[in-house]
Amino acid sequence: MEQSSVHTFHIPVLGLAFSIDTPIRVARYGISSVVSIVDDILIEHMRKHYCRVQGEPYQPITMRDEDYRARRITEYLNLLHRTVDKQIAALRASAFETGSEIVKYFEMLPDQSSLKMLYRRMTESCDIEARSHLQNELRSKIVPGSIDVNIMTKLDKLNKDRNKNALPAEFCDALASLRGFAKSDVASSVVLSAGLNQRLFTYMGQRPEFLPGADGSFKKKVILKVSDYRSAIIQGKILAKKGVWVSEYRIESGLNCGGHAFASDGYLLGPILNEFKNNKDALQQELTQLYAAALREKNVDCPATLPFRLTVQGGIGTAKEDSFLRNYYAVDGTGWGSPFLLVPEATNLDEKTRNFLARAKKDDYYISDTSPLGIAFNNVRGSSSEEKIRQQIEDGEHGSFCTKKFLVSNLEFTSEPICTASREYQKLKIEQLKSLDLSPEQLEQKIGKVLEKACLCEDLAAPGIINANQEQKLADRAVAVCPGPNLAYFSRIASLEEMVGHIYGRVQLLREMHRPNLFINELRLYVDYMKNEMQKRFEHWNAKEQKYFDTFRKNLSDGIAYYRELIPRLIEESERYRETMWNELLALEEELFAIAVPAAEQLAGR
Repeated sequence: MEQSSVHTFHIPVLGLAFSIDTPIRVARYGISSVVSIVDDILIEHMRKHYCRVQGEPYQPITMRDEDYRARRITEYLNLLHRTVDKQIAALRASAFETGSEIVKYFEMLPDQSSLKMLYRRMTESCDIEARSHLQNELRSKIVPGSIDVNIMTKLDKLNKDRNKNALPAEFCDALASLRGFAKSDVASSVVLSAGLNQRLFTYMGQRPEFLPGADGSFKKKVILKVSDYRSAIIQGKILAKKGVWVSEYRIESGLNCGGHAFASDGYLLGPILNEFKNNKDALQQELTQLYAAALREKNVDCPATLPFRLTVQGGIGTAKEDSFLRNYYAVDGTGWGSPFLLVPEATNLDEKTRNFLARAKKDDYYISDTSPLGIAFNNVRGSSSEEKIRQQIEDGEHGSFCTKKFLVSNLEFTSEPICTASREYQKLKIEQLKSLDLSPEQLEQKIGKVLEKACLCEDLAAPGIINANQEQKLADRAVAVCPGPNLAYFSRIASLEEMVGHIYGRVQLLREMHRPNLFINELRLYVDYMKNEMQKRFEHWNAKEQKYFDTFRKNLSDGIAYYRELIPRLIEESERYRETMWNELLALEEELFAIAVPAAEQLAGR
């Protein structure tokens, strides 16, 4: 049976370890969250840890076992499911008294929700019989948050058996992850991120778990994380033709988010949301026709209604911003990710790194090239992962031992893909650079770009290992952390109730400093990104580059024009706020045109 969410927000996937056990921490309060199922090694470690904590028997699933990756994921998700079920049963049985779990559940709900209003009626009732009746009704309406999972579709390495023979495609990383989710007991969604993967999409269409049941509901649902409307319609149509319905389109800012940053060609969040708002009905109609035709070929009845949700995430920082996004753009929910890194009750992060984030300032956050995937990566200066790399360089060392191999992709020197953060790759690359006729300055710069790659497989998983194993030798493991730049505006480590209260406007957790509107913050990031990318490519500038940045600038300019029309509609904000936003918009527009002119002059002079 499908359940409706009692909260207006969800917690997106955070790194590898940061949200690996978030459902155990928050699902009993009706809060949905997303678990990464990339790292089956970490997942197996966490399953062992929680079996020990809960007194359940633990039977290891080793790499010698058949289909071990999928089985590890299935068993861990089943463990999360059992645990949350037990928590919900205990919560329902608790008394309505100060400090109890059931009171915490209802107190955290949004004030405007019908369930919160029912709870208020109960607390204000003086009639013992009526109060008891309302309490029973409230208990019956308690639902857990969803235990959703994330697959980064591009991480789809082909695997081999113990004899080094290639395994069939169904055992590649992404397909095995999907199978692990599909076979689990959880009734939830898989979030697909990082774009198209035809092999994965085809396999999903072959899995019966994603077909509608006799009542038209879905036990296993699909969420697409998308950067724009075009991406949504292309992927949605491909999946619909394969008999897979997308139940939610999760729109994420290209740069004002955590983790890997998938910058668009200058398309900004406001215009993107407006396009979804204007075309939602047309999108649903087109996809419904394609999906119904695909189901007929499978001899499966098509549900009478096929709704889908629209949600948005990336850089939201205030209750007013959250409210505006939900009301003006008619989205069904919002995602709040990075701020929960400051909530020990919600996320799996070691104490040292959490305290480090609480102290980090605006200038500490930056978009880096540290990811071995060659994709822009949100970073914070001074993390222990960054310090480890710096120390290695000082010691004349380079690279990491590549044991997990989730991010292997480079074929520059080898017939089998290797990771650009590995010692093997960096040794070969540095030798190649030294053989070239480069100036000392050029050589130093290029070697620096090679050495800055971080072992994300280990460093993003490290907090889970540290917190689940109290051995002192693990306390010094390097931790990579990848929050969105919006986290700079949050002031301190907070409780779960405080963070939820901040989202709903009951608590204020922002620093005493000016924080621009999320649309202005994203525009600032895109202008800086454009400047940096132009600088990187300036040495090899050509007509193709010129065309790309002309389009980039035009898209940003169109976005600025859109925001001019939007600012007066921010009616919940003060006149002073809107005036400040207007001035910031004009300043960024001037900066945008100032940085675009020299490039055209450079090309004309050749």
